Amino acid sequence: MTATHTDKPAIVIARAIFPEVVEQLQQYFVVESNQANESWSGTEFVKRLRGKHGALTTGEQRIDAEVLAACPDLKICANMAVGHDNFDLPAMTAAGVLATNAPDVLTETTADGGFALLMAAARRISEGEHFLRAGKWREWSYDMLLGQDVHGTTLGIVGMGRIGQAIARRGARGFGMTVLYHNRSRLSAGKEQDAGGARYVRLDELLRRADHVVLVAPLTPQTRHLIGAAELALMKPTATLVNIGRGGVVDDAALAAALQAGQIAAAGLDVFEGEPSVHPALLRCSNVVLTPHIASASAPTRLAMARLAADNLIDYLTRGTARTPLNPELLA
Repeated sequence: MTATHTDKPAIVIARAIFPEVVEQLQQYFVVESNQANESWSGTEFVKRLRGKHGALTTGEQRIDAEVLAACPDLKICANMAVGHDNFDLPAMTAAGVLATNAPDVLTETTADGGFALLMAAARRISEGEHFLRAGKWREWSYDMLLGQDVHGTTLGIVGMGRIGQAIARRGARGFGMTVLYHNRSRLSAGKEQDAGGARYVRLDELLRRADHVVLVAPLTPQTRHLIGAAELALMKPTATLVNIGRGGVVDDAALAAALQAGQIAAAGLDVFEGEPSVHPALLRCSNVVLTPHIASASAPTRLAMARLAADNLIDYLTRGTARTPLNPELLA
């Protein structure tokens, strides 16, 4: 249904979300909701988006100049995610379409998820479970599934935004880790102190020195394959690499080769190039923990993300304001 059939603005919800959030949005809008959770093709998404004033997206739906040209009624796209590489922000701004995301509400939960991956990979938790389930645990051995310590080691964080800083606090305060970080720009002295006394270093130094490397970087042209074969070669053979940032920041084929060759000890991945597809070579590696993009997947946090996206839609289409705009110049 398009906006011409009612005084209410029309929106589309691109994937299934909490029913209570759908009900909230229905108070303000004519809602087309994909509660069947179908994976719409790009063409199908444009068809659904045409005639709508707003969209609640999940990071899968690409909003670019071609989509915007086909949907001239569109005013806002609200991502139910902190990442927004599905948005062509310059094109959206040029078309007068506000973009919003869902930061802050997922920071602590995502940091928990990242640290869980770090520990599971370093201590070979996934390998141990498969070993046990396969009936291979028959007797004690001093060298059975030996992993690496987490406490008292050096933690390297690439991407020191809110989530990176939350991981740094966990490492320094909970596990007595020395924290190194690399970022586009250095944090203030106060923020470094709050992040467990984190020290800013070059990327190559971080990779050489860290026992555990956690990637929390967004995907941009500058960060695509930021970690490839050359970077993996700098890491310790006992090191762990964790990626909870974006697929594409790591060259997955190069990582699989490094894991198979014992160039690094282990990895934990929540994001992948071309997800939901996973590089077949990674699936053959026993020393990698793989999770399906669930670092923020606690019930309270996912609900908070959906509510924030909904609030951005409501605020902008009813009052011209927004809580977490990515191109705030449009609010002026």
